[in-house]
This record gives sequence, structure tokens and C-alpha cells, in this order.
Amino acid sequence: MLATIHDKGCDVAAAYRTTREGEPPIRSWFANKFYSLINGIANIDIKNGARDFRVMRRRVVRTIVDMPERTRFSKGIFAWVGFDTEWIAYENIERESGGTGWSFWQLVRYAIDGLVAFSTWPLEMVSLVGLITCILAVLGIVFLVLRYALFGDPVPGWPSMMCVIVFLGGVVLLSIGIIGLYVAKIYTEVKRRPLYVIEDEA
Repeated sequence: MLATIHDKGCDVAAAYRTTREGEPPIRSWFANKFYSLINGIANIDIKNGARDFRVMRRRVVRTIVDMPERTRFSKGIFAWVGFDTEWIAYENIERESGGTGWSFWQLVRYAIDGLVAFSTWPLEMVSLVGLITCILAVLGIVFLVLRYALFGDPVPGWPSMMCVIVFLGGVVLLSIGIIGLYVAKIYTEVKRRPLYVIEDEA
């Protein structure tokens, strides 16, 4: 890594594994799906198999340390700050002794931390679901009214009760969705990430 920094003049030298030899298949499957998901919904690009251990120039370290957020998903932060990164590939081998300190559920919690730290997609999905539900509620009311007008009311009181329940449910979900959008903006603001990172000063 030091040789890569000096020879190629990059800012970061990092390693990533090309295989997952010795890892349980279910864990490998979830890990691959996690990288696909976070790269799809977040504004960062995390290399599949990237390791946290890396060599960085002082300006990269200073940028990372100066970020004020407390919930730190290291892989996401490394990708977010940018800088010129050279990747060193290696093949994973099974441990000769000992074992990982991460349980499956600890990795799941860590993955969730990463998803919510770099994406407001879950909150935006709540807004979308609320809007769709409200539209369906209005369509449901129109359907119930038309059915009552054409075929009568086979069960007295049922159409009006369903209209009220469906409409109120749609309004509640839509309201939650609107609140979710505001929460997403607040969440982004309180992190106080810099608007940009200066790579080099003249």
C-alpha cells in the first residue's frame, strides 16, 4: 500500500477481496446484496469486498476526522470523501485459527446503519406509499359510490363505513409520508457534512 501511494501518487491505497473463501455462503449472499442495494439507493459507490484497512494521505485523514457526524459507517465515509483511490485486489483465504468477532446479526445492524446513514430512501418510500394509498383510497370511494348507485346497497352502511375507513387511512399515510420528507431533510442537515471537499489547494 505504501508503495502504491508513492509510485502512483494517489491519495488512498485500499484493498478489496475478490473471493469469499472460508465464509458461510449465506453471509456472502447477504453481503453481495447489501453492496448492490446501498450502491443503488445512496449517492456513493462502495466497492464490493472493500476492506476498512487502508493507507491514506494526511489530507484525506483530516477530512474524515473533521466530519462531525457520530454514527460512522466507515466504508461509506471513505467513499463519500472521494479522493484518488487505488484498489489492490487479493484473494481471501480461510483463517488458520480463531474466528471473526462479528456475528451475523451484528453485521445486519451494521448494514442497516450504513443504509440509513447515506440514504433517505426509506423515508422517501414511506412518502410514496402514503401517496399511492391516498390515491387508491379516492379510487375506492368512487368505486363504492358507483356500485351503490348501480346495484344498490346489499349490506346497509357498509359502503359509507368503508369509504370513511379507506379515506382516513390514506390521509394518515399521506401525512406520515409528508412528515417523512421533512424528517429526511432534517436528518441530512444535522449530519453537517461539508458541501464539498477541497482535494488540493493552490
